[in-house]
Amino acid sequence: MRLIFTNKGRMALKEISSNKCFEGLQKVFEHDSVELSCKMKFGIYLPPKAETEKCPALYWLSGLTCTEQNFISKAGYQQAASEHGLIIIAPDTSPRGCSIKGEDESWDFGTGAGFYVDATEDPWKTNYRMYSYVTEELPRLINANFPVDPQRMSIFGHSMGGHGALICALKNPGKYKSVSAFAPICNPVLCPWGKKAFSGYLGTDQSKWKAYDATHLVKSYPGSQLDILIDQGKDDQFLTDGQLLPDNFIAACTEKKVPVVFRLQEGYDHSYYFIATFITDHIRHHAKYLNA
Repeated sequence: MRLIFTNKGRMALKEISSNKCFEGLQKVFEHDSVELSCKMKFGIYLPPKAETEKCPALYWLSGLTCTEQNFISKAGYQQAASEHGLIIIAPDTSPRGCSIKGEDESWDFGTGAGFYVDATEDPWKTNYRMYSYVTEELPRLINANFPVDPQRMSIFGHSMGGHGALICALKNPGKYKSVSAFAPICNPVLCPWGKKAFSGYLGTDQSKWKAYDATHLVKSYPGSQLDILIDQGKDDQFLTDGQLLPDNFIAACTEKKVPVVFRLQEGYDHSYYFIATFITDHIRHHAKYLNA
């Protein structure tokens, strides 16, 4: 276990694990988050190129019930990241162990279900600030401690994390060079998962929900260049159940002339087998912009 200190001598990062992988290193760190008022973990892959120069940073946001472990152990992205020289960061999906009443009662709200919003309602608003954590605090931490080029940053994710990736990119024109998603929750204000999470974190005023809904955000997107790639499994039960609603997002993108490549993949479901199949395509999509 290795400790990294900031220049003020305050302990910033605690290394939990480090494994050599495709000539790079897959590491996990823990730190005290100011934004979330709890300890947080994130996975980070450092390609061999990072030993000698600054590399672009690509952020991955995972879905419901996931931790930082799911992506780094199941997606099989490290070979492509090594080849393209990308540092890939995979944070946990939500605060943990905050002793909030009800935080562990259901799998789609509370622990493991932060939804990448900044909560405004009690008792969630102190800890559940994943939007600010992902867009501000975590990049600051990464930029200060790892050999990344802060000007070259992109974002992608799966399901709830696909929703997170899309809103982060759409709410911050120019911040991310590219965005992609696997089976994202595209229109949360209209689906059961989104209604449950948003009413709990953001309250009953549904007009406030739209600020975290990709389909609504794209309608007012100012048009700075953003090339969106989405893969969706055709046999995804959550697509059938009306949780993901990609058609609504595609229609909004088409209307606004925001470029989106949407691929409906025959026979694939919502699992990491689906992600592992197409992850190299997504890394390549981001490398095209990050290494330009």
